[in-house]
Amino acid sequence: MSPSRTAIVAPQPLTAPAPTPPQLPTPDALRAQIPMSALAKKTTALARRDIARVLAGRDDRMVVIAGPCSVHDPDAALSYAERLSALAAETRDRLIVVMRVYVEKPRTRVGWKGLLSDPRLDGSHDLPSGLGLARGLMTQIAGTGLPVACEFLDPLVPHYLADAVAWGAIGARTVQSQVHRQLSSGLAMPIGFKNTTDGGVRDAVDAVVSAAGTHVYPGIDGDGRAAVVATRGNPDGHVVLRGGSDGPNYGPAQVAAALEELAAAGLPQRLVVDASHGNSNKDHEQQPVVVADIARRVAAGEEAIAGVMIESFLTAGRQELRLGRTDRLVHGQSVTDACVDWATTADMAGELAAAVGARRAAAA
Repeated sequence: MSPSRTAIVAPQPLTAPAPTPPQLPTPDALRAQIPMSALAKKTTALARRDIARVLAGRDDRMVVIAGPCSVHDPDAALSYAERLSALAAETRDRLIVVMRVYVEKPRTRVGWKGLLSDPRLDGSHDLPSGLGLARGLMTQIAGTGLPVACEFLDPLVPHYLADAVAWGAIGARTVQSQVHRQLSSGLAMPIGFKNTTDGGVRDAVDAVVSAAGTHVYPGIDGDGRAAVVATRGNPDGHVVLRGGSDGPNYGPAQVAAALEELAAAGLPQRLVVDASHGNSNKDHEQQPVVVADIARRVAAGEEAIAGVMIESFLTAGRQELRLGRTDRLVHGQSVTDACVDWATTADMAGELAAAVGARRAAAA
């Protein structure tokens, strides 16, 4: 009789417990941790008011929104802000200068998503630190007397940052989004809606109309809890012409066509021109050409162009970002879209300021 055999059971692999995901602070907690100074609050409130007056035609100055495509180095951004603040003070009677402090980078496919998402530029995606770094940078810049502009991409982010922002943008890739239109209807600053990537203006006009209305939608409150959000509508939405796949759209004919669409929708016939992106054919060296043309038209009496956006940093051009190798980056040079340098920025602002002065003189 053969001995009995014991069945051999293969050991089951041990399943490691899922790691606990990092927790974000609540909006109220982050605002308490990084508060707005009295000067930052005043700077932001006055800039919101003055930009809205320009968009309504009650202030003859021009809005100039200048800064890097996307902030990656807070120290370089603060150095840039110091120079831009001095320029803003010199031209304040003709220009309202606002600094681009973009901390979220929309991507067509993949890539570095901005300071908020990856503040250490190493792929670690430390969002809690990114939120704090972004808010700290914005409040510090606003605290110097220089207002801040940014693009809103993730709908949760404005709960943490919006009180420090004087002008906001909804980009070409999200202008059709109902979520972003609802979000904009509840923001307390002027919002620029860019035309779509193909150059079409209709979606931006529709977005302005939608954001001006009231909305009710699911969101979060200051404690981070799910809540019903009810908005009163944003009266200061406007179109931003940024060119498209068919080429630039800042010329007189394209501006006139956009104004016709605004008029048909019952909206003020004022808009902003982005000198970069499609309007410069993605060549940063063409931005001064765009600005020079706009300055010439403003000096001749053009009133519909209320402002200009410029992608600008300390050093011209762009550089490739290699995650984890920040020691090799050029100080003050963009890691996303190419920018003009500081000297070129100052020259362009001077042209626009002179154009506003010439328009005033002609009107007088």
